[in-house]
Amino acid sequence: MTEETPGFEEKPDVPSGATPDDAAEAVENSTEEDSTAPAGDATDVALLAQLDQARTALTERTGDLQRLQAEYQNYRRRVERDRVTVKEIAVASLLSELLPVLDDVGRARDHGELVGGFKSVAESLETVVAKMGLQQFGKEGEPFDPTIHEALMHSYAPDVTETTCVAILQPGYRIGERTIRPARVAVAEPQPGAQGKAEDSEDAKSDKSEKDSE
Repeated sequence: MTEETPGFEEKPDVPSGATPDDAAEAVENSTEEDSTAPAGDATDVALLAQLDQARTALTERTGDLQRLQAEYQNYRRRVERDRVTVKEIAVASLLSELLPVLDDVGRARDHGELVGGFKSVAESLETVVAKMGLQQFGKEGEPFDPTIHEALMHSYAPDVTETTCVAILQPGYRIGERTIRPARVAVAEPQPGAQGKAEDSEDAKSDKSEKDSE
């Protein structure tokens, strides 16, 4: 086993019988190998650092692109929603101007005056506004709803159990969920004390039935 002697550098192997020039060349080659090894390691470290920087930049740009895409999608949705809203407002404004004409058509129909050419024009008008989404509402006998009804007349009636529309003075109109004009109605409320009398009557009938069964 060969031990290295402290204080002496390891010399390159020189073949026996080599000339002094061969020995000098071996020493030079050994020195070049020793000097190039650290340079190669430094190059690898620099490449790895550049690769990490490129990956970081790619991650940042990908995040920016995703945020930009999300903002664009939100912008498109807002534009589409605003476009629909503007269209609905424009259509509602136009149809609101036509409601008095539709009221005249309705009154003429009720009085039997919707005949001839006037009838044809009126029906064409009703068809067009229906295609634009206009819907008429309001019927006698339906419960009064202050969100879609406007009470112009008020009375009491013994045959109703809740506030009820007993007459439609002017029909209401809506487009989708948007109410253009509430239905103007006459309403009737239960007769004061009628509910209590009805309950007493029911109790009396029940008591009588129990006594009869006994």
